[in-house]
Amino acid sequence: MDCGICTSKTILFFLSLVFWGAGAALAYVGAYMINSYGNFESFIQNKQTLVPAAIIIGISMLMFIFGLVGCCATLKESKFGLGCFFLIIMVIFAAEVTALVFTFIYQGKINQDLERSMNEVFEKYDGHNTESQAVDLLQRELKCCGVSDYRSWFNTTWFKNNSTVPQTCCKNQTNCEGHTQLPALLYPEGCKKKLQTFLQDVLTYAMLVVLGFAIIKFFGMLSICVVTCRSSSRRSGYQPLYA
Repeated sequence: MDCGICTSKTILFFLSLVFWGAGAALAYVGAYMINSYGNFESFIQNKQTLVPAAIIIGISMLMFIFGLVGCCATLKESKFGLGCFFLIIMVIFAAEVTALVFTFIYQGKINQDLERSMNEVFEKYDGHNTESQAVDLLQRELKCCGVSDYRSWFNTTWFKNNSTVPQTCCKNQTNCEGHTQLPALLYPEGCKKKLQTFLQDVLTYAMLVVLGFAIIKFFGMLSICVVTCRSSSRRSGYQPLYA
């Protein structure tokens, strides 16, 4: 029994300390998701994909306060404090599970209408406007060309007026002018597949981080139950039985 109490309190102390680290980590994950989507927001019309990031950041803001509550409640073995800490952990655990569910749901929604929205942005390319900057950033960062491949440019106004693809399609922009007669100089892969992979990787990373912290919260709730039961038995006058 004493070993179980010691182990449980150690877990709670560790959990209290982890709250601060978890808050910082979750804040980073949420900000990273928002920043990643922000870089390519011209191609993503469904803003609901930012819901998991908003939930994660909301959780991280509460972590720092809750870590202090848990540490104090564990030190004093306060039944009221531990009860509040249990409630806090349970709410955060539920929020993290919700974030996981939303993340899983929106993984499938990333692919919906992505090709259509990308075609619309690529069609507006003129080399100077906001859409052009978004396309150039996308092709430069992901090392891709066109929606499906460089031939996707054939139906755009830019290609009809210039008979070339943008220089950001070129593997080496110093020796390439975007002529499609030399496809070996252009990036062979389209941007749609690479953007889908990038966004899926961001969501998967976020899911793994949230899942890890959710597991820690689960063991924390079990530990609170053990410590609370020990505290209640002391106050009622009962003593634990030893073999």
